Amino acid sequence: MNPKGERRGSEDRRASALAELSLLLTVFFFGTNFVAVKLVVESAPPLLFAAVRFTLAGLLLLLLLRVLEGGSRPGGRGEALRLLGLGAVGITLTQSFFTFGVSLTTAANTALMYSTSPIWGMLLGSLFGLERPGLRNILGVALALLGVGLVVYGGLELGGTSLVGDLLILAAAVCWGAYTMLSLALLGRYSPLAVAAYPMLLGGLAIFPLAVFDLDVDVGAIGGVAWFAALYSLLFSGVFGFVAWQRGVSRVGANRVLIYQYLVTLIGVGAGLALLGEGFGAGQVVGALVLLAGVYLARRGG
Repeated sequence: MNPKGERRGSEDRRASALAELSLLLTVFFFGTNFVAVKLVVESAPPLLFAAVRFTLAGLLLLLLLRVLEGGSRPGGRGEALRLLGLGAVGITLTQSFFTFGVSLTTAANTALMYSTSPIWGMLLGSLFGLERPGLRNILGVALALLGVGLVVYGGLELGGTSLVGDLLILAAAVCWGAYTMLSLALLGRYSPLAVAAYPMLLGGLAIFPLAVFDLDVDVGAIGGVAWFAALYSLLFSGVFGFVAWQRGVSRVGANRVLIYQYLVTLIGVGAGLALLGEGFGAGQVVGALVLLAGVYLARRGG
């Protein structure tokens, strides 16, 4: 018996369990965030909301970083550029596509389109030689894309969605999958909190130049529900969610973390139906099943 080894093993198990629990909470916050953002962008400019949300969240995370870890800083210009690049992909591009796309389509369709992010993460890993996709992976990608087409077609039949909105969410999913995979290299050198904080602040600030084209906002017309939804999105999805996601990537790996996207999808679709009364037809149900089966096959196939 090695008491030190047993203690270390016990600590590792507790840390992994805590990471899993944090991911489950993040799944709930990410899933309900589709509805929260939808509520906000009904009365506020989408890009301006995204810029303010992630800049404030980044500042809060930097404050936590200073308090908890002494303000870990990038080691040189090269590292700063990598963090900026991660922020550009994971925040500027992802959230610009996502927030504007949500304003044009339903929260349910948003959740389904976003569920393809594990596929794009896998394809990026293949491109950089991190993974080698097999036949089942390729079939899974094709099946998932077929499901995307069925969901989009079914949604257009019912109304409340648009092809542009669905395609913007699909672009956001591509960027989110890339963000998760690209985080791995930085998580080897920085804490999950640092990898969440710097890209979030830099990426949020980078949205402001895009937001200047859409500044038509009447603050007085924004109701209490929208303000609550904005605060919920900022704190629970933005601050807690991103840190927990990065901690999960560092503890259990990007591939396993991306599997949690399935649960995000189920909660997102359910929240859209229950809280917003969105329509969801038979064609979308078939498309959702085909899409999720394709994502599962792509991620599990060898």
